[in-house]
Amino acid sequence: MTSLMGTYYHNIDAKGRVNFPTKLRELMGVSFYITKSIDSPCLTVYSQDEWIKLSEKIAALPASKSGKIKRWLFSGACEVTPDKQGRILLPQDLRAFAGLEKDIVVIGANDKAEIWDKVRWDEMNSSIDMDDLLETMSELGF
Repeated sequence: MTSLMGTYYHNIDAKGRVNFPTKLRELMGVSFYITKSIDSPCLTVYSQDEWIKLSEKIAALPASKSGKIKRWLFSGACEVTPDKQGRILLPQDLRAFAGLEKDIVVIGANDKAEIWDKVRWDEMNSSIDMDDLLETMSELGF
């Protein structure tokens, strides 16, 4: 799959629907999976192929390590299929987890997408330590 990238600003309507960006939708496929992020207060969006890869990796873990991960990722996950206008319905429990109320940001993050509350997205971006980022990039040879 081609890398998912870009930043897209949208609003959630009164029914909890959001227009999922066309460019990302085209790469994600007919339907895709949304769940709570493990490392950030946002939602993570996986294509069907990436969801299957993730599920298989988690299934291969010993039960002592996989229980918490399974409960976290799968209990809140849902499969979505965009309607004719390209909108998806975000379940209330996922919206509450990520603090999504009105203004949101959808980003491409290489092999997945993320859905952020705009205020949280802005706060996260302003807290990035550029020295740490540069150090990691240099470790990669950039």
